[in-house]
Amino acid sequence: MAGEARLKKTRNFGVVAHIDAGKTTFTERVLYYTGRTHKIGEVHDGTAVMDWMEEEQERGITITSAATTCQWGDYTLNLIDTPGHVDFTIEVERSLRVLDGVVAVFCAVGGVEPQSETVWHQADRYQVPKIAFVNKMDRVGADFASVLQQMRDKLGAAPLPLTIPMGAEDQFRGVIDLLTMEALTWDEADQGATYGRGPIPAELAEEAMSARTALLEALSETDDNIMELYLSEQDIPQKDLVAAVRRACIGLKLVPVFAGSALRNKGVQPVLDAVVAYLPAPLDIPPVEGINPENGQTERRAADDAAPFSALAFKVQMDQGRKLVYLRIYSGKLKAGGEVYNASKGQVEKVARLLRMHANKRERLDEAHAGEIVGAMGLKNTSTGDTLWPTRTPPSGCAWTRTPARPSSAAWASCTWRSWCTGSSVSSAWRWAWAGPRWSTARR
Repeated sequence: MAGEARLKKTRNFGVVAHIDAGKTTFTERVLYYTGRTHKIGEVHDGTAVMDWMEEEQERGITITSAATTCQWGDYTLNLIDTPGHVDFTIEVERSLRVLDGVVAVFCAVGGVEPQSETVWHQADRYQVPKIAFVNKMDRVGADFASVLQQMRDKLGAAPLPLTIPMGAEDQFRGVIDLLTMEALTWDEADQGATYGRGPIPAELAEEAMSARTALLEALSETDDNIMELYLSEQDIPQKDLVAAVRRACIGLKLVPVFAGSALRNKGVQPVLDAVVAYLPAPLDIPPVEGINPENGQTERRAADDAAPFSALAFKVQMDQGRKLVYLRIYSGKLKAGGEVYNASKGQVEKVARLLRMHANKRERLDEAHAGEIVGAMGLKNTSTGDTLWPTRTPPSGCAWTRTPARPSSAAWASCTWRSWCTGSSVSSAWRWAWAGPRWSTARR
């Protein structure tokens, strides 16, 4: 697939939640329904694919973030499953730096819990668009409306329900799609792999109509086109509603919300459809920016295979005795066996192998492209937060320094590891540092 067409069909997103909200259970259904796995792994059985560490399987919690790639229709989904425990929140921080969107999972009983607030505000700091999934609607005490109110009160969010539950607790049997005004029910015989659409039950028709009216009113407040059609009492085409929800989601104005029960295999596919429809593609993210130290002018690197290579190392781990570096490639291409310039360290490093990760399994790649999340072997001196750039050779007498030390938490969003070249003003003296959702450069 050509570069721009491929990028339009790419989604980089993560799954975040408070511990025990059902985040990994949801992710396991995503893998199964997209065909990435052929059997549903269960956290309580210690068979979850994304919880691959022995300690994770024994304790039934996620300790380290795990990446995978799957297909939903003709879209490529690069997914990172993150930990929900507060002790491992740095894993969430690393992942959110490179993700274009997130699915936040909430327990329908517990609602917005402490770590829910933490990961939500982490996503806010990096200006990451969000979709919410209210899970465990089959549990005793499940309350969809209460979770929506808690999102408003505790998170300051503007939830936009796109599906509402049909029943709750042991009476939960499906959801109502408020865009199409249809009832969705899942076939338990094939573990929810297939679902049907039908008329809304008569006893829920009034509730569904009221929820759709609230949806249209919320969209009208953020979209002039929808407001004009709504006030004139015209029928609003579904494609216009989808486009308006997408704009509001990417613009951080509204949060699409879905109901379901991942453990009971209900409600997951509409969330996957929403990831494709509402979360941004790499092309929807503003190009990364930097300042040329020679002329002081700002230069941009768009998500384009033809642009100069740029990538961020967002995670480093030891795998089978070797150093594995996770990269988000923002522009250009990277070939296995090629060399890259580590702008944070001022060193040239060789990429021995490129890998597409599936939890702890790997698939070797010959080349990686803009918008992808991949693993790399051979980067011996690369650390978390380092920027990789096309190979550059510093002039003789050019001394590279790494400073300052890791910044305080208050300065976390504005700077990170930095390096510069002391010496003559040359093009090889680029220094790039991550600054929130954009890139910035500076020179000593």
